[in-house]
Amino acid sequence: MEKFKQEVMMLAERSKLVKEKLLTEESTKTSLIMPFFQMLGYDVFNPSEFVPEYIADIGIKKGEKIDYAIMSNDKPIILIEAKSVNDKLTTHGSQLFRYFHTSSARFAILTNGIIYQFFTDLDEPNKMDQKPFFTFNLEKIKDSSLSELIKFKKDGFNLESIFTTASDLKYLNLFKEYFETEYETVSEDFVKFFIGKIYEGKATRNTIDKFTPIVQTGLKQFVSEKVSSKINDALKTTSETHIETTIIDTIPEKEETLELVDTDIETTEEEIQGFGIVKAILFETVDPERIFYRDNKSYFNVLLDNSIRKWIVRLNFNTNRKLIQFNDDSSEKIVLDNEIDILKYKDRIIEISKRFL
Repeated sequence: MEKFKQEVMMLAERSKLVKEKLLTEESTKTSLIMPFFQMLGYDVFNPSEFVPEYIADIGIKKGEKIDYAIMSNDKPIILIEAKSVNDKLTTHGSQLFRYFHTSSARFAILTNGIIYQFFTDLDEPNKMDQKPFFTFNLEKIKDSSLSELIKFKKDGFNLESIFTTASDLKYLNLFKEYFETEYETVSEDFVKFFIGKIYEGKATRNTIDKFTPIVQTGLKQFVSEKVSSKINDALKTTSETHIETTIIDTIPEKEETLELVDTDIETTEEEIQGFGIVKAILFETVDPERIFYRDNKSYFNVLLDNSIRKWIVRLNFNTNRKLIQFNDDSSEKIVLDNEIDILKYKDRIIEISKRFL
């Protein structure tokens, strides 16, 4: 899994470099889509395994073609429709709908080289579903999505196993999308549901208007309190940890053991909260006792094994803008609205820490 994740991350980095230069569907196929399926273990240059311009006759219409078909025992198992990297994916008018029921393929993929939508026929046999059961986004890689994508690798592909779990995956993702939408702006139906659970009166227009901000605030507070609880659990493990405040900028890496204490440095509550969030993110990956922080005038370091050579992130909360910097190939500093925004970079932080384990 780790090797596969590294391969996916490398492709994701490559896509960032070439994306702006891809102006056509053909260039997208060559630079992004074919490498993606090559990464999954398919020989994209073997026409008996990976067929470009696959012919799928429909009734009296002969010679109709789909962009690619992945074959097994001379039969298609996955149909692929490719779009330009600049195109938004929509199943409206998609060739996949027309071709799916005419072939033996059980899966179909619609992609623009960045987003890969996976379809099957859960709702009605031999008719492709309107909505994908799984979506993989190269620009938003998550461990959970990698666990699903790896099932489509050639050396581990099991049609029945994937199909069996596809239904649960589809509705799990739909639920998460729905919950994310409601979290931003609750809908009237969402408010009515909770009114029915906590209010004995009728759900009149005035009642709905009254409860809408209450439900919205309650939802956000609930999520925030859950996050804070996990952070506090992580911070408890630091109660007996020796924390050192040093001027890192003035210490060469080879003289790492030298400690220069600067009494002018003040570690703020926001920095401690940021440290707690990073520690909570790494709670299941790294022994909490191995995670330290060192504060200095320029930035606040979160370290592994109290080693400056193993810094994971640097926080700069001492200016008007909150900034975070990651110890990876990128030197960018990202602006945060608040400390909780660190959670958006969970996968990135975990990946960095694993390099030092």
